[in-house]
Amino acid sequence: MLYYLFHYLREHYNLPGANVFNYISFRAAMSIIVSLLISMVFGKKLIRMLHRRQVGESIRDLGLTGQKEKEGTPTMGGLIILASILIPTLLFARIENVYIILMLAVTIWLGTVGFLDDYIKVFKKDKKGLSGGFKVFGQVGIGLIVGFTLYFNSNVVVKEKLNSAPQTIIGGQSAGISALPKYATKETKSLETTIPFIKNNEFDYSWLLSFLGDGYKKWGWLIFVPIVILIVTAVSNGANITDGIDGLATGTSAIIGVTLMVLAYVSGNYIFADYLNIMYIPNCSELVIYMSAFVGACVGFLWYNSYPAQVFMGDTGSLALGGIIAVFAIAIRKELLLPLLCGIFLIENLSVMIQVSYFKYTKKKFGEGRRIFKMAPLHHHYQKLNLHESKIVSRFWIVGIMLAVLSIVTLKLR
Repeated sequence: MLYYLFHYLREHYNLPGANVFNYISFRAAMSIIVSLLISMVFGKKLIRMLHRRQVGESIRDLGLTGQKEKEGTPTMGGLIILASILIPTLLFARIENVYIILMLAVTIWLGTVGFLDDYIKVFKKDKKGLSGGFKVFGQVGIGLIVGFTLYFNSNVVVKEKLNSAPQTIIGGQSAGISALPKYATKETKSLETTIPFIKNNEFDYSWLLSFLGDGYKKWGWLIFVPIVILIVTAVSNGANITDGIDGLATGTSAIIGVTLMVLAYVSGNYIFADYLNIMYIPNCSELVIYMSAFVGACVGFLWYNSYPAQVFMGDTGSLALGGIIAVFAIAIRKELLLPLLCGIFLIENLSVMIQVSYFKYTKKKFGEGRRIFKMAPLHHHYQKLNLHESKIVSRFWIVGIMLAVLSIVTLKLR
């Protein structure tokens, strides 16, 4: 909204300084600042309100040190995260941008699904919350919307690189960044995505249907949409499972968010895209504003969610965080990086799957279920080993930072 206001003031009244709102970097910085302020100010008021209404977490006794002390801690704090994402985005982003509209829809949709789950648990006193089937239905629903929008919307396009432009030479060596990168003047629809660690690393999903013969590309959505649904569901559930100890999911999401912000910026800037030899995606740089708000919301929420937590995000936050990360990565065509970038979410998911599968297998074979981990998901395994949860969170963050750096390095490591 402020973008349009200052654009109007510049065009009609030549207001000095109004042009600064044209810059992605300025609006991204403002988005982070406002997001932090909203999360800290609104967060304090929400926590007080939740305390008054006795909206506290019901904790099962799992034999974990310090777990019962969390009983009664306010939950549904994901509302802080949602507000801190939505308000700065509406203020500073160009809201007619298809990517921004899509991200706002994902935030509200999955935030609502998570809110319903928390509401049933807290106010209806039903510990099971929303049925698993309804959660999956919600994730599949938004996956369908995202998949069809990215496939059919005429504004979701790429520009193909024509050839390598002459590079600026300094001291007999290439300066690295092409002086005049050349891209096709016409934007094209494409299902291409980026494959990490591979030279000339574009992969077209529709190729999987090439056996259909000529015209196979028009059926690409049959492959693309199910893949989008799978990614959204997997990453959303991964974030939900990771949200088990104070600050783990929030901090991990912030680290992932910073990485995606960098990837969106270089993908939407034709000079950097040319230099890094990656896909140039017009208009996707606007997503930097959204992801700045996302990072600010996560960091601001840590003010209250770090150990010892004053509030939990609940499914209101965790389902939304995972879905946002998944859709954002798909929008900037970096979804194949998610197993690396979201390695924490992946290993948490896998630990549960391995534990359950092995338990069922050994129970069927030996008549008694056995476990690989002392407890799943993985962070609880380390709690069972008597590691303090703040130490577990810190170490998981360190691993997350390493994975984030490696994800950025893939831009040049091929």
